[in-house]
Amino acid sequence: MQSLRDHVRRFLSDHGIRLDTDLGQHFLIDELILSMIVETANIQPDSHIVEIGPGIGILTLELLERAAKVTAIEIDPRLPPLLRVYVGEERLAKLTMIRGNALQVPLPTEPYHIVANIPYHITSPLLRHAFMESPQAPRTMTLLIQKEVAQKICDTESRSLLSIVVGLFGTPHLMFPVPAQAFLPPPAVESAVLFIDCFEKPRADRETIEAVLRLAKMAFSGKRKMLRNTLGQQPFGKDALEKADIDGTRRPESMDIDEWIRLSQAFSALQLHNQ
Repeated sequence: MQSLRDHVRRFLSDHGIRLDTDLGQHFLIDELILSMIVETANIQPDSHIVEIGPGIGILTLELLERAAKVTAIEIDPRLPPLLRVYVGEERLAKLTMIRGNALQVPLPTEPYHIVANIPYHITSPLLRHAFMESPQAPRTMTLLIQKEVAQKICDTESRSLLSIVVGLFGTPHLMFPVPAQAFLPPPAVESAVLFIDCFEKPRADRETIEAVLRLAKMAFSGKRKMLRNTLGQQPFGKDALEKADIDGTRRPESMDIDEWIRLSQAFSALQLHNQ
């Protein structure tokens, strides 16, 4: 029996397709990893799945076998016609293809899950698009991304701006590593599957979330500086740190989500009081 690797190679060769790594095209060609991703996503018969960068449909085919509906967003105009061939005519009734940039395409207003082997350079903007720019956040996200980025998102000891973004909307889990040889062509970085179990509602209202991200961005721009030397230098900064009961000698990576929310609310209260 022909392996997935050989089947994909032959399919691309037969259709004269050379993968564009500038678009992050590294196709997953490992059957075991593919099945592990699908198991991680816990797809139900009534699930609506959004897939970013489906390519020729390697993961799409598995999603269509399990979900009620798959919306696939592809930026490369060469690939949607080939995807329809790869997955087969009998499955197309459950597939909606959108040709465009996933960072600009509106995401569904009905409940949905994101499952995708995404171009690694769009990880941060995609998370922001799904959580901050869409009418409804996904219920879960199962993403094959750069391992280092997945580790940073899940790190609770030394947080990053991206881990704060995710932590406001869901709980991230680093599931398993994926070796470079599982891809065609192999990427130059290590990969991993990240699962985000999204909250029914974000940890705070939109105004507070935007305030948290403004403050966090400001603080992380001087990551090695103490909070008193970054946020403490802002109007009402020292008073806000004191009101939120946060030691100004701490650094931003030590702050958890609740503390960021408390600090943003302290800033807002002081600004309102002094208007």
